[in-house]
Amino acid sequence: MRCVQRSRGPNRYMATRWRLERPTDLSWKAPAGMSQADRCAEQDVAAGSRGVRAIPTGVGSQGTASIALRLPQPGRRVYAYLRWNAGGRTIERYVGEVSGQTRAELLEDGWRKALANDLLPRTSDESRTANSWASTPAVRTVMRANPRKDTKPERRLRSLLHGMGLRYRVDNAPIAGVRGRADLVFSRAKVAVFVDGCFWHGCPDHYRPAHKNVEFWQAKLKENQDRDHRTDAVLAANGWLSVRVWEHEDPNEAALRIAEALRAHSSAR
Repeated sequence: MRCVQRSRGPNRYMATRWRLERPTDLSWKAPAGMSQADRCAEQDVAAGSRGVRAIPTGVGSQGTASIALRLPQPGRRVYAYLRWNAGGRTIERYVGEVSGQTRAELLEDGWRKALANDLLPRTSDESRTANSWASTPAVRTVMRANPRKDTKPERRLRSLLHGMGLRYRVDNAPIAGVRGRADLVFSRAKVAVFVDGCFWHGCPDHYRPAHKNVEFWQAKLKENQDRDHRTDAVLAANGWLSVRVWEHEDPNEAALRIAEALRAHSSAR
């Protein structure tokens, strides 16, 4: 096992992977015969909600935007485009190169970049806020600044584990073909470590319920927690052990707990 080092940004390793070989059709194309309803649901999940996709298409009318993925011939990189229909005409905006191992991850990355660059048409900042996951433009900016990976607690934990002589993969899918990435993956021991943020995963000690957009945030938190439970169940069914660490935990104690889990799980196997 080895630790994957990234020298220039969080997507350095994944972008390099795409250059090594052309992605298969299954990793980025929609399945043949996929219904329109399923396509719509797929976009909703990738964007975070149907409301995020809502855009004005005329006076008093509203539509929804979608992310389209393309893989030029004979290229090895997948590119995302934001598309919507206005007055019977398809409008498209270039989003950029996207990274991921599955179509779902590529769509999520496309939506993340489209939102971060304010590519969706809006009539005003207020209308954007009303359809988005933040209560104000300022809150929205702060939320987007939160990195999905390579957070400070993750980096500190990795440093301690590496100093203990442990080797791992970073931001990796423990089981090929199954959606869900772990922050640290110990392949030989079959142990996956997740560093969960207190806000996004509902820490019992530090989570504070939102006072605005309450229904949205309640649904978002439940969705995150349900996904965590499903991930743990799938890993357990395949002989893996999930270790979850809260971002507020003492990194030294967390590192010792992970090392003990590695020893115990390896012995049990």
